[in-house]
Amino acid sequence: MTKADRARRAARTSVWLEGKAPRGTSRKGAQPSGLDRDRITEATIRLLDAEGLAKFSMRRLATELNVTAMSVYWYVDTKDDLLELALDRVAEEVRLPDTESVPAAWREQLRELAAGYRDLLVRHPWVSPLIGEFLNIGPNWLAFSLAIQRAVRNTGLTPYRQNGAIAAVFQFVYGFGTIEGHFLARVAAVGMTQDEYFRDAVGTVNEELATNEAVRSAAELMASRSEGTVSEMWARDFTIALDLMIAGIESMLDPAVLAGDGERGAAGGAPAGGATAGVTEEESPR
Repeated sequence: MTKADRARRAARTSVWLEGKAPRGTSRKGAQPSGLDRDRITEATIRLLDAEGLAKFSMRRLATELNVTAMSVYWYVDTKDDLLELALDRVAEEVRLPDTESVPAAWREQLRELAAGYRDLLVRHPWVSPLIGEFLNIGPNWLAFSLAIQRAVRNTGLTPYRQNGAIAAVFQFVYGFGTIEGHFLARVAAVGMTQDEYFRDAVGTVNEELATNEAVRSAAELMASRSEGTVSEMWARDFTIALDLMIAGIESMLDPAVLAGDGERGAAGGAPAGGATAGVTEEESPR
């Protein structure tokens, strides 16, 4: 097998594509007692949440389960297989709105999906780097992806523009949730709350003002965002940014589509609170 062949095979590798059962017990012989793939996956998620991706290993997982490392390999072939299973398992935490019954409620559907995705990335900071490592074709990620496609199709955008809308909204959410999640992890690592960390940063900038004029704009920006708690700042920034995304989608709709929106015609709508597969339809640019 050539190097190029190995690279192509690696790009296709997935626990979901190689005939490996997503759940169950052993593939051969007698399995270690007290273990199954669900329990191993759940322990993996707990460790990743508590200690992060960099510290995770099969040996550390075996210690957590009080078994030998070889016992874990009765249920998964590789560490990557296990990480892929864990990644799909947490995706089921995102609540999927009903995109079928009320297509006209696309704004609320997008807000709910975006909020759920952000919450997932913040709650599990290890998810964001793994999203780029795997194909994300497990059942939960596919369900999430299809819900996004249906919500964007409900907007009335032409098929040619739908992928761009998906990219605009959910690549933004990916970036926002990744930064927020990593910030929270950094704050926790130094033993401070978000508000303590922010106040400390503001104090440091204010001290620099006396000797460094270049930091004045940074201080003014921080002061302008300092109303409320840091958690409230995150929520406010996310809501405003998402409103701008939705307004951008509305700006690209045919006026007749908006006119048929009924009560949803008002831009923005009501906030809902807190890489997907693309659409396959195409049309020529206009």
